[in-house]
Amino acid sequence: MENILEVKNLSKKYQDFELKNINIALPKGMIMGIIGENGAGKSTTIKSILNLIQADKGEIKIFGLDYQKNETKIKEDIGVVLDDSFLSEYLTPNDINKMMKQIYKNWDETLYFKYIEDFHLPKDKISKDYSSGMKMKLKIAVALSHHPKLLILDEPTSGLDPVARNEILDIFQDFIQDESKGILVSSHITSDLEHIADYITFINHGEIVLSKTRDELLENYGIVKCSAEEFQKIASKDYVKYKKNRYEYDVLVENKFEFKKKYDAPIVDKPTIEEIMLIYIKGEK
Repeated sequence: MENILEVKNLSKKYQDFELKNINIALPKGMIMGIIGENGAGKSTTIKSILNLIQADKGEIKIFGLDYQKNETKIKEDIGVVLDDSFLSEYLTPNDINKMMKQIYKNWDETLYFKYIEDFHLPKDKISKDYSSGMKMKLKIAVALSHHPKLLILDEPTSGLDPVARNEILDIFQDFIQDESKGILVSSHITSDLEHIADYITFINHGEIVLSKTRDELLENYGIVKCSAEEFQKIASKDYVKYKKNRYEYDVLVENKFEFKKKYDAPIVDKPTIEEIMLIYIKGEK
């Protein structure tokens, strides 16, 4: 399967934080979700991929091209949503359209204003006066309106109500129907990623803890609910981490089917992505 994005050994060191050897391979036709706590390194990873932050080391290829050597050409085919849109809040959607026509060769004015209408965004109102949800919708409209092949999105559903979030997720799923395209999206709303992501990459303290298919995580992983006595019988090699609650233990296992064969009695629940992440972060080994 051909990759639309490849990141190898991406590293960036700050005084109080370090991004360490990030490796990402996103196949064409797929969506990869990046999860992690605030400050874990999600945004630093995305900004490093986009060369908005100068990485200390690492190799980045997009569309098979070296990003450092082909940045201008590559950016023509990337749609980006970041916390900072780099657009003045004193611009209206009409103003933005005039600007983007000068920037992108493939800017589609008709498509852009279709998104503006679908999102119920006032064309003559400056974005400073928009709600946070409306601002996010405007960023997404801009990102999609030059027919990109790759979307790189940092918290694109942040600030949206559940109905608007579902609307945006549907747009992303429609986008990926063209199997030559791809989406890399970070989100702290893990339930969104459960709906749309093909792969989940979990970053914690600047390192990738795991990167697996969504189905592998949701179908193979399990959370064992057991008493203290039952927990003492479980070998440490047979679980990832555990979290002690008031009356029981939650034990994260990588293969619930193998676990059930080996151990009797304990209940093994199907986890959510959020539960897996929380036990990784808060749990003990």
